[in-house]
Amino acid sequence: MATTYEAIATVTVGSGGAASIDFTSIPATYTDLCVVLSLRNNRSTAIGYPRLTFNSSTTGYTRRELYGDGSSAYSSTGGGGSYLEFVCSGNGATSSTFGNAVFYVPNYAGSNNKSVSYDAVSENNATTAQASLNAGLWSNTSAITSIAFAPGDSATSFSQYSTATLYGIKNS
Repeated sequence: MATTYEAIATVTVGSGGAASIDFTSIPATYTDLCVVLSLRNNRSTAIGYPRLTFNSSTTGYTRRELYGDGSSAYSSTGGGGSYLEFVCSGNGATSSTFGNAVFYVPNYAGSNNKSVSYDAVSENNATTAQASLNAGLWSNTSAITSIAFAPGDSATSFSQYSTATLYGIKNS
């Protein structure tokens, strides 16, 4: 079967920034979801740490991460958290650069806990940039009907021209 990606919604941050990027009323008509992001937040350092939540829930998130910063590689585990964290470019990064991330959520409307795989990179044209691969889990059996991205640690907004597109995936 061919897999079909269908754009459900796109958000582009306008002048003045945005305190969050939200996708609501996600229909249960697809098999999987994919979110593609190009982000920069107003954290003063080169790397920002945005956060993802499903259905406004602030419990049950765990992740395993592999990441590198241009000179070393690391791994970490986060458990029992209130969100899934990833990297993007902050205000301390090279001017006009945006980090990128892709989230893939299989069986988002099913009645099992929700797994999510995602990769992200901050862009900085320097060794302080960071790339990561993540395996995440939201320990909740509810269907995902909304996805929210917050600017994260020490940041209050996403910068103008940040974008996010939510895709529904069908096997057809």
